[in-house]
Amino acid sequence: MSLILQGSTSGSVTLQEPAVAGTTVLTLPATSGNVVVDSATQTLTNKTIQGGTITSGTAVSASSTSVDFISIPSWVKRITVMFNGVSTNGSSIMQIQLGDSGGVETTSYSAMVSNVQTTSNTTRGVTATSGFILQHAGGASETILGGAAVFSSLGSDSWVCYGALYVDASGLNTPSGLKTLSGTLDRVRITTVNGTDTFDAGSINILYE
Repeated sequence: MSLILQGSTSGSVTLQEPAVAGTTVLTLPATSGNVVVDSATQTLTNKTIQGGTITSGTAVSASSTSVDFISIPSWVKRITVMFNGVSTNGSSIMQIQLGDSGGVETTSYSAMVSNVQTTSNTTRGVTATSGFILQHAGGASETILGGAAVFSSLGSDSWVCYGALYVDASGLNTPSGLKTLSGTLDRVRITTVNGTDTFDAGSINILYE
């Protein structure tokens, strides 16, 4: 069997299998775009495939009580929030909250952060429902020196979180969890649990794809 792909321009491409009776000819559409082959019907259609490109936001100096990234496109399936030397002026734990056109959602998170200390060889964990928490404890010494939290779409407006954050020069925090939104995600907020402590150093940015 031979499979011959014929385009709208001159010439053709032939993929030769061992000789058996029959030849299938698939004629490509004359329009531009991505072409998808249906293996059952052997038909060709144009289909726009979104994604495939990682888009960077604009790095924001961490200040005020929250940092918001808004107008995230509806087709996005993965978001990475990146931290560089971020700290606050208080003792409240930092967290990330997700939102849709109705605003940032502040309840019904299933979230946990684990902390490993290299100096004391201790491991501990903290759970939360107000957001994806990033620290086991707040305070000026709990600076997020570097790292990222990643959010991946599970479908039906549900998002899972996982990440790794280098904190206070001797510890590693690993946030994780699940949140189901009431609508399509279009925003991400980085704030604190009490919502009143202020970021006083560092920068934050996102990637989405």
